[in-house]
Amino acid sequence: MLVQENEELNAPDNRPLVLKDAVYQGEMHNAPYAISVSSPKIEPIDKRLMVANAHESMQHQAEQQITMLRKQAQLLINQAKEIEARVEMSHAIYKADLNFEPIIHGIYHLYQKDDGTQVLSMIAPYEWGKSAAFHTYLHTVRLLADRTWEILA
Repeated sequence: MLVQENEELNAPDNRPLVLKDAVYQGEMHNAPYAISVSSPKIEPIDKRLMVANAHESMQHQAEQQITMLRKQAQLLINQAKEIEARVEMSHAIYKADLNFEPIIHGIYHLYQKDDGTQVLSMIAPYEWGKSAAFHTYLHTVRLLADRTWEILA
């Protein structure tokens, strides 16, 4: 019997490498699990509580990320609307009477004549004095580098 035990102890370890590392071989006080009766008590986990906590945490994180993505999407939608409005205004200005070539970043003023046609002018409403040449002041605009117009006032 003793000979058989010695043979078992000296037998080659044919377990897979993963299982060979699964058995702790170090000092007892460093063991990751209880090795003896005097080891600290290991309590089983409450799986329901763990799953509930995981779900709550996951839900909270997902809601935060979704809220952030919604804010980003709304920002992009607002920016797209601003660009659309700028392009629409640009079409209207390019249809107006232009008697000069506007320069980029130049500030101009859009007026409407009595007959409904629009005119782009370099003269601001306050510069006309009492003899306003046009019926209605519409906007003060600036030509941007992409050749669209930004409404300033």
